[in-house]
Amino acid sequence: MDNVSLITLFVLSGFNETKDFQIVLFILTLLFYCFIVLVNVCLIVTIMLDKNLHEPMYILLCTFCMNGLYGTAGFYPKFLWDLLSPVHVISYSGCLVQALVMYSFASSDLSILAVMAYDRYVAICRPLEYHSVMSKQQVLKLVCFSWLTPFCVIGTNIFLTSRLKLCSRFITRLFCVNWVIVKLACFPADTVVNGIVAYITMVMYIFIGCFIFWSYMYLIKTCVNSLENRKKFMQTCVPHLTAVLTFVVTLVFDVMNMRFSSKGLPQTFQNFVSIQFLVIPPIMNPLIYGFKLTKIRNRIIAVITFKSKY
Repeated sequence: MDNVSLITLFVLSGFNETKDFQIVLFILTLLFYCFIVLVNVCLIVTIMLDKNLHEPMYILLCTFCMNGLYGTAGFYPKFLWDLLSPVHVISYSGCLVQALVMYSFASSDLSILAVMAYDRYVAICRPLEYHSVMSKQQVLKLVCFSWLTPFCVIGTNIFLTSRLKLCSRFITRLFCVNWVIVKLACFPADTVVNGIVAYITMVMYIFIGCFIFWSYMYLIKTCVNSLENRKKFMQTCVPHLTAVLTFVVTLVFDVMNMRFSSKGLPQTFQNFVSIQFLVIPPIMNPLIYGFKLTKIRNRIIAVITFKSKY
């Protein structure tokens, strides 16, 4: 029993700065979350119902939006509940589950973006081989890889965290984060394995990030001398690049906030930085793809104006 935490509840002290405007924040957050669900579900349903959109790029986009719904579902309902509650606590097991959801959501986002980059590379640089390389079976394997691998990797990190004996119940954030839980360990020596596995995970996803960067640099180099390829790049790759940049910027801010944040910084500012990756990408991505990708935009307009071809 020495390795089992005796803590059964965590206190989310990040809510201390929200007491004076909880009702206003609740209303705004509820509206925002409803809008996130609406735009993501709209894109998913549009792709699923239109057979012309049953192509690898759109299937991956559908997966991307589903992952956005998964990640936000791990944060917003609990956040809304806490805004109406006089106490801001979460159970030990609930905290680990939320940390698993948050980390696996972010990791899956990066994995899906990597698969999207590979899809665009094959489509533009190897067009004659596209349908054989990106077959339905291959796309299914890539989708499973982009979801299951991050879940297993992050699950390993969370399992190692669950073995630690903790000496504090206060989490200075709005939600549970694995790194913060590890810092609550009674004996720093016990976290060595956690640190090694965490750094291996970080290196793995840095490698995936470098692959995405290399893919788009190669695509830009390939498309420069071809008018047709430039047009294809602007139509299909710009939304991906925007999604990548949005994800990287928000995640880097969050990581820097966790690793190097100063206690002198206002709690409100730290709260805002910590939830950026749950606010900006889930709302920006479906809007960007919906407006930029011609097939999706035309299909949505057709549905809105009741010009369905069925």
